[in-house]
Amino acid sequence: MPDLLELDNLRAGHGEAVVIPDLSLRLAEGEALAVLGRNGVGKTTLLDSIIGVTRRFGGTVRLAGRDVTRLSPEARAHAGIGWVPQERNIFRSLTVEENLTAIARPGKWTLARVYEMFPRLAERRSNMGNQLSGGEQQMLAVGRALMLNPRLLLLDEPTEGLAPIIIEQLLASIRRIIRDEGMATIIVEQHARKILKVTDRAVILDRGAIVHQAASAALLADPAPLEQHLGVIAKGAAA
Repeated sequence: MPDLLELDNLRAGHGEAVVIPDLSLRLAEGEALAVLGRNGVGKTTLLDSIIGVTRRFGGTVRLAGRDVTRLSPEARAHAGIGWVPQERNIFRSLTVEENLTAIARPGKWTLARVYEMFPRLAERRSNMGNQLSGGEQQMLAVGRALMLNPRLLLLDEPTEGLAPIIIEQLLASIRRIIRDEGMATIIVEQHARKILKVTDRAVILDRGAIVHQAASAALLADPAPLEQHLGVIAKGAAA
């Protein structure tokens, strides 16, 4: 499979702080990658650097062969990167339907398809963003990213703070987006073992560097690297 995303010697951070000192990464068309690691090791900074909201000190970012390194976040979104940040960033003063259509771009992901993927959003289509539960807001954030009809979807801690039953529903939808729709996806997630069940490959970060990478299935079969690099996080995620 050809590479969709190419990061070469990426050096990025915030202000004067370099969080990612020198990282290179490839993601193939249709591939799903889990980004794992303890808190504060640069996972979110990696996603933020792909969408372009960090300070870049060096390196390049290419999407489908196109150099997007110097493009703004808005231009990168138009180029084909969909982003669901930890904060979700939904428009709280707009309805569910207005949230979904405000930044929609032509493609196979239509309002009807998003409602089919997330029936709860169809039920709540006239509710304001600030009237939704945490789980509904996360569904809306994912649905809004899909309405951009991206080639690459970035998900930052999509299950954080959600009830177990909502986590399972959301993971089932993410699995469909990856497996049935063939969406290239990068997912930062604390629930390591849960997300490994829906991804193809995983990288573990430490201090902004990749310290281990393997097929997701291999990490599930032999979790020693998870124990080594994630410690209690990995054990907690096994439940």
